Amino acid sequence: MKKKIHQLLVFSFLILLSSCSKDAYDDYYERPDTLEPPIYQRLEALGNFKNLLVLIEKAGYKDILGKAGYWTMMAPNDEAFNKYFQEQGITDVNKIDAETAAKIVRYALIYNAFRTEQLSDYQSGTGWVIDNAFRRRTAYYDGFVTKTIKGESKVIVGANRNGAYAIGDNNNKYISYFTDEHFAAKSLSAVDFNYFYPNAQYSGFNVLDSKVTEADIVAENGIIHEVNKVNLPLPTLEQYLEQNPKYSKFRELLEDHGLVSYYFNQDVTNTYRNYTGKSDNVYIKFYDPTLSFSPNNENYLKQADNDGQSDLYTMLVPENGPLQDFIDHVLLKNYPSLNVLPIYIFRDFINAHMVQNAVWPSKGPANSNALNENLRFNFNADITEAKILSNGFFYGTNKIQKSNLFYSVYTSAYLDPKFTMATRLMNDGSGLKEMISNISTRYTLFLPSDAKLMEMGFGYNATLSSWTYINPAVGGSSIASGLARARLLRILYNGIVLTPNGELNDLSGSGIIRSGDMDLPGEYIKWSNNKLYAAGNEVTGGTPVGILGHEDQQNGRTYYVDNLLQYSEEMQGLKIKRLSETANSQYLSFFDYLKNSTIYDPVTGKIQGVDLGTSYTFIIPNNAAIAKAVTKGALPSSVTPAIQSDKDKVIDFIRAHILVNKIASNDGLTTGEFETQRKDNFGEKIYVLVESTPGTLSFRDSYLNWAHYVPAQSNNLADRSLIHLVDNYLTYQQ
Repeated sequence: MKKKIHQLLVFSFLILLSSCSKDAYDDYYERPDTLEPPIYQRLEALGNFKNLLVLIEKAGYKDILGKAGYWTMMAPNDEAFNKYFQEQGITDVNKIDAETAAKIVRYALIYNAFRTEQLSDYQSGTGWVIDNAFRRRTAYYDGFVTKTIKGESKVIVGANRNGAYAIGDNNNKYISYFTDEHFAAKSLSAVDFNYFYPNAQYSGFNVLDSKVTEADIVAENGIIHEVNKVNLPLPTLEQYLEQNPKYSKFRELLEDHGLVSYYFNQDVTNTYRNYTGKSDNVYIKFYDPTLSFSPNNENYLKQADNDGQSDLYTMLVPENGPLQDFIDHVLLKNYPSLNVLPIYIFRDFINAHMVQNAVWPSKGPANSNALNENLRFNFNADITEAKILSNGFFYGTNKIQKSNLFYSVYTSAYLDPKFTMATRLMNDGSGLKEMISNISTRYTLFLPSDAKLMEMGFGYNATLSSWTYINPAVGGSSIASGLARARLLRILYNGIVLTPNGELNDLSGSGIIRSGDMDLPGEYIKWSNNKLYAAGNEVTGGTPVGILGHEDQQNGRTYYVDNLLQYSEEMQGLKIKRLSETANSQYLSFFDYLKNSTIYDPVTGKIQGVDLGTSYTFIIPNNAAIAKAVTKGALPSSVTPAIQSDKDKVIDFIRAHILVNKIASNDGLTTGEFETQRKDNFGEKIYVLVESTPGTLSFRDSYLNWAHYVPAQSNNLADRSLIHLVDNYLTYQQ
């Protein structure tokens, strides 16, 4: 009996304990009385969102917004809907279909809850970046779209990365808003807002062109910001181009010439079939990955998950009229139709009108396009319309971007099918394209045609992406692709000349000039009576380069030529030898010492330590200066000395008159101290001072003796070298 009573007492105690624990549990986890209702109930209680509530139900979002979640809602009030009804010519909210209801509701919904003070901050992967955001991702996306592509009906989705697609990313649209905090941080103002929305008032917190009339309405599952306008999902840059016939020519260049492709995707197709019950295949629409961005990509760069909060794309699109004029007079100057233009021309033209970041109106010309050119639009005169779209800023223009590629000497090759080989080499990372398309620097370009290059042994194998060269003068011997490319690159570089003052606009006289630019000096070329000569053209039996015609561009002149500016492949000693063989040659005495020295090879003309492909300046004392050197003991009296010390004296003398890694001429481009081949008794380099101004050239040794060039017999071309006759010799203290 006691055992039963004990069991009963224990049981009763457990019931009491259980009852107490449940009460405590309920008290702890009970919904606090101070917690606001969820978004749907909150809107209901506020009383001025009746129309929005109808659409929320119609769109199937009542349950979502009436329970858990974490949202920001840009909620249009009833006054906003009354304006919308008038604009749409409808009487009430019941006339809005479910599809439109879903667009309005989902585009008003932003993922995650943001108070006003948080909206201007960017959620980077490493933390909040203060006042660096003006956009947020919404719950709306376009999804699958059926379009007719080249006469065939296709179900497509847009790329959600630039040149790529990520499975599971719906390509959600963004909505833009404008706050005082962000504008202040970016040095923007109401002027920028009103450039896009001239009929709206900037309030310090606008969602697109609507005004936030009450901010930070707290709900259990998010934040509500009341707005005074109904906002429908904005189109992408791609969609806006498609909708607006004023830009159909630009869209044709973008869509119809190899920059767009459609690829079947099984995973996306499975999703579509499961969702719709239909059997269609689904294709992803990709844009060429070399474009700055894909106009159908809503995600910005996606280098960080939320980088679309802080930036967007910009596209500046010329209207049909100015674009057609550009097509007729520039793009098709040498081509019969757009269909035969190389694809890189379309890439470059589109990229010239793309900017991979937000171009605000007040800062327009300070931005650079995808070709790294400054924007050449006057934002007060050249912009015909400005739109903020879901993934970018759109500017309609009354002119094209005057890209360097279409108005420079580079253009002469780039837009002419007769010069595709030169263009290919310029474009392949050689740096030539960037150099001669710089519209702020003037150049002269001597341009050989494909036909001439092939005649001279050059070719390109597009299948193997390799250059070829077969020497027509040496029994058809060929060299490897890299060497063939290097050979042609050097020849073409001989024909690129920095001419800031149009120095080569008249070739009827004569002169000498250095090719290349100031950063990478090239070799010297000469001209005389409309004929041109590089070192290789001066070799015995060489043929000069003639002019077939010319074309003036914004940054200089292009000459079309009938031959190549060849570089020399013989040793410099052979050129000095030929100079010594002319009647009454002033080079003879020096060469007599050179040819009998131990550092000269009489067969090849090689001077010991002097190599092909390296830059040199040869300072050759004339006969009188050599005689003076003998008198002063700088040279032995015999050109064939017997004792070693005299032989060494000859070698030192020769080396003292060869500048290494520097080509000096009378153009004022080379001044300063430069090393010679000679070294002192301790093995230290010996230097010579070079002074050059236009028309003069002088050299000074360590004894302060000057040797001045003799103009009529100087500036002789050799492999990466100039050979000058001077009126004195150079010597050095030991």
